[in-house]
Amino acid sequence: MRACGQPAQPSRGTWQHGCVTAATRSTLFPQVPDSADAVLDGLDPEQREVATALHGPVCVLAGAGTGKTRAITHRIAYGVRAGILHPSSVLAVTFTNRAAGEMRGRLRQLGAAGVQARTFHSAALRQLQYFWPKAIGGSMPRLVDRKVQLVADAAAACRIRLDRGELRDVTAEIEWSKVTQTVPADYAPAAAKAGRETPRAPAEIAQLYAAYEDVKRERAVIDFEDVLLLTVAVLQDRHDIADQVRAQYQHFVVDEYQDVSPLQQRLLDLWLGDRDSLCVVGDASQTIYSFTGATPDHLLDFRTRHPGATVVKLVRDYRSTPQVVHLANGLLAQAKGRAADHRLELVSQRAAGPEPVYSEYTDEPAEAEGAARRIRELIDSGVPAAEIAILFRTNAQSETYEQALADAAVPYQLRGAERFFDRPEVRKAGIALRGAARFGGNDSLLDDAVDLPSQVRAVLSGEGWTTQPPAGSGAVRERWESLAALVNLAQDFSAAQPGATLADLVAELDERANAQHAPTVQGVTLASLHSAKGLEWDVVFLVGVAEGMMPITYAKTDEQIEEERRLLYVGVTRARERLHVSWALSRSPGGRPSRRPSRFLDGLRPGSTAATGRTAAGGAGGIERGIPGTRGSTPRRVQRTPARCRVCGRTLTDAGEMKLMRCDGCPSDMNEGLYERLREWRADQARRSGQPAFCVFTDRTLMAIAETAPDDEHELARIPGVGMRKLNRYGTDVLAICAGQLAGGDTDQD
Repeated sequence: MRACGQPAQPSRGTWQHGCVTAATRSTLFPQVPDSADAVLDGLDPEQREVATALHGPVCVLAGAGTGKTRAITHRIAYGVRAGILHPSSVLAVTFTNRAAGEMRGRLRQLGAAGVQARTFHSAALRQLQYFWPKAIGGSMPRLVDRKVQLVADAAAACRIRLDRGELRDVTAEIEWSKVTQTVPADYAPAAAKAGRETPRAPAEIAQLYAAYEDVKRERAVIDFEDVLLLTVAVLQDRHDIADQVRAQYQHFVVDEYQDVSPLQQRLLDLWLGDRDSLCVVGDASQTIYSFTGATPDHLLDFRTRHPGATVVKLVRDYRSTPQVVHLANGLLAQAKGRAADHRLELVSQRAAGPEPVYSEYTDEPAEAEGAARRIRELIDSGVPAAEIAILFRTNAQSETYEQALADAAVPYQLRGAERFFDRPEVRKAGIALRGAARFGGNDSLLDDAVDLPSQVRAVLSGEGWTTQPPAGSGAVRERWESLAALVNLAQDFSAAQPGATLADLVAELDERANAQHAPTVQGVTLASLHSAKGLEWDVVFLVGVAEGMMPITYAKTDEQIEEERRLLYVGVTRARERLHVSWALSRSPGGRPSRRPSRFLDGLRPGSTAATGRTAAGGAGGIERGIPGTRGSTPRRVQRTPARCRVCGRTLTDAGEMKLMRCDGCPSDMNEGLYERLREWRADQARRSGQPAFCVFTDRTLMAIAETAPDDEHELARIPGVGMRKLNRYGTDVLAICAGQLAGGDTDQD
């Protein structure tokens, strides 16, 4: 019997035998695990380490597609199911309603309902609404959704004329000022220090910012940034309220930690108080929102702020093929700056796929037509439209692709449009299904419906659903796609839960609406690279990848150029199987072909020459344990360079090859006698510790040790699968065996 709260040993029937569940693709209606230990099934060793590290500060550095959401939701669920965490004492925060909704949905499927998963703003707003009467008194001011009109009124009061673009940009400057806790009087020097390219003279923006605050006060309204500022003020000034909040929430999880602003970090610090029950998850290489005040410094400095933290690196990419991962790693290989110094080198866990396709077109309409033509071919060959996306740098590029897809009779949806459950047709469909669930016995539409899917089809046929989609695109097609998504959801629900009734489906829809866990809408996704963050598709078309657009023209400084590189990296890592990269030589037909492909593709696309300059070293996966209670410098780390075959020198991306540090096709020089001695030693270690042999070292790692026969700790540490923890625990014995000696006594077990 394992003591409560102690990590479970990996099950031989799950990860070790290659049956790991894909990190980002799970069944729609999985069975709720029947125990706390069952929550851990299917996690890889690093994900399992995250899930079982329930005490003290934990920092998860998670590369794209490595299952970070899976790891942290299983961590919360494991803690709840094991009785270590009370659901109502956990607060998980992220940055979008969609991400929060997905987290709630996953927690519910894992049997951990009741955990609060919210955005920073949503969590702060709930607290502010609750404590306002006690802390401030009276009615709370009205919250405005959009501040553009208020900024326009402030400009009119200052007698400053702003066009539409300037109005948007000044609004963004005000938002940046507030999340960085900059008051109007300090705006000009703060903007200069941050290197911001201001849309108007800094003095004018400071004036507009002050006038905007005056307009809000006069109208008794607050904006979203005020929600955070006021919550911070209440928690700072009212220790009794801060104590009440801290008594409620005792465990915190922060997703996308690289996107935290100074204001959000201040709020998090106040929630925590003097405690350290905090788990943060992020990837500095996916920092793409610095223009909003987000900074990866909090993530990169986490070990400094919390010397006793456990750091887990997730680099096993379950999303993308080795070909896509190779391009993603290559993009960051020439990166510069602090984020590049901490980049993670991804290792694909998927079978090989097609190489990325690079296409050059004479002009942008031709590029759009080419993408639409290929997409039509993919759909005709059986690829679902919902598994295809077109990603672009700016929203202004969307219209050309909308027209091209419509001309090719390809259904599409715009990312960032109205939320699924807020759509009028979905609301009406929900009412109709609820009515049928209550009074279906009197509905002639249901007379011939023999199962749940046929009942849903019958009900929704009265709302406009048909077996065949309407021709063309536009609003009619979009309404049909919404209803078709509900029909497909009913089919999946019925397959997962045979015997389910209409009432059961209605309850599921209510749960999903509350969690904003929308079903898949069939249609090609059109999205900007920024709005595609956190999403994935089987096929991705990255369009407009030319100088002037990627990097964008106004990216001037080294920091801005590097953020553009990271933005393209985010786009590449959205693709699971196929990736198409394209650019146009001119904007319009007949235009001068003066454009060239993005500099970021130099050395990566066929026929191009690699850019000169240093190559950033990628970080390997693994676990670094902090020293509990330490206040000084961080524990020593093992530095690793990208894995290369020690025979032919090729960069390795396959996980098995990386273990052996050679290509499968390259000759092995393994010392068979050394390998057998290592196996005997491993069996003895496993017997003493009461754990499976592979938990000491896997067969592949033992083979790699036997092939390299390391002479010292440095050489041993370079072998994938030998992290700081195992180096400290087993290093002396392994080196002794490699030197032909007997292992020196017992090793320290924990």
